[in-house]
Amino acid sequence: MPLYNRLKEYRARIGANQSELGRMVDVSRQTISQIERGDYSPSVSLALRIAGVCGVTVEDIFTYEEDHNDES
Repeated sequence: MPLYNRLKEYRARIGANQSELGRMVDVSRQTISQIERGDYSPSVSLALRIAGVCGVTVEDIFTYEEDHNDES
């Protein structure tokens, strides 16, 4: 499931490191790191909290792109 994100960019815009953003949205620094690397897809509620802290919409940070290579 290709979920892409610009979390690192938006985190930098608010001047927060991974630990600080994690505290703001009630998750660990490791969770923020995994999201930024694309190793973890956040829940809807976490994505909404992150977007709220960054002052943007979920769609500004997260983008889902379907893989159309499997279609005939």
